[in-house]
Amino acid sequence: MKTASRPKIHSKPHITRSALLTATLLTATACGAGTTDTGAGPGSGAGGPHIRVAVGVDASYAPFFVAGAEGLWAKHGVDVDLVQFAKGGEGVDALNAGQVQMAGNSDATTIGLLGQNPDLRSLLVYEDSGQYLKVVLGPHVKSPAEIRKMAVVPGLSELAATRFLESKEIEPDAVEFVTADPAEIPALTKKGDVDAYVLWEPWPAKGEEVGARVLETTGDYGLSYQHWLLSTSPWLKENKDTAAKVAAALAEAAEKTESDPQAAAQATKDAAKIPSAQTVNAVKDIDFAVRDFTAEDLKGYEDTARFYLDTGKIKARPDVSRTVQRGWFSDDTKGS
Repeated sequence: MKTASRPKIHSKPHITRSALLTATLLTATACGAGTTDTGAGPGSGAGGPHIRVAVGVDASYAPFFVAGAEGLWAKHGVDVDLVQFAKGGEGVDALNAGQVQMAGNSDATTIGLLGQNPDLRSLLVYEDSGQYLKVVLGPHVKSPAEIRKMAVVPGLSELAATRFLESKEIEPDAVEFVTADPAEIPALTKKGDVDAYVLWEPWPAKGEEVGARVLETTGDYGLSYQHWLLSTSPWLKENKDTAAKVAAALAEAAEKTESDPQAAAQATKDAAKIPSAQTVNAVKDIDFAVRDFTAEDLKGYEDTARFYLDTGKIKARPDVSRTVQRGWFSDDTKGS
């Protein structure tokens, strides 16, 4: 795990170490792996409880970056370091290992990891979308019927690919799934090593740059995803107030992301080096808002759990009802 300090006055050796970390992250992201800490931004909350929160490196994590840029962590009395991971599942692994105290990640990917840590707890939803993930066909593929190999990232991407094939009445077992890191997949598609993929931005746009084409979104075949704010039951038991402060700041940041996409784009660019246009487009595709879980949500989660069990990826059905904390946001952020 690579570490870096929060954005305060550094001695010269600290600056050198931070520069090396930045170079390391850029290299790691190019090959689809690696982590780094990013400071929460001006007014990160010095004096409040200090925690580390795992996030990804795409525009769907914009509210976390906005919270730092707008001083919302400090406003709500918490000091946050964001730890960036190339894949959301890696952030959950870090949470399981105690390297971070909270994390943001998709519902589908997290459900597939519950067997590794039954102490995972999902506190709230902070985004929903059926538009952000897109189906991409390679330059040589004229129709879904020609797909023989699909590149997937374990979790949400693989679930989305399976549901896409089923929507076209293609038997998923007849298609070879090639596991790869997101950054590798457009190039694999260009070379013809795979025929298609379903991913979040910027990878559909990267595919178009090399001659692939976006066929449709997951919403076109009835699939949407959510992002959850995660922690673990042992940490929550001792840090309920801190978690509530993070949630309250994230709620305000989600509202800011929706109301001011340009500000969100600037914050995301500064924190994660993501081009502004990607974040502006993401705000169009994603509904950013913090809310509690609904009964309808739980039905969808149980369907995802069945997917993992039916495909043999897990041996026992995960207990989603224990993981999902219904009503936590409304109950625990009052007066935070």
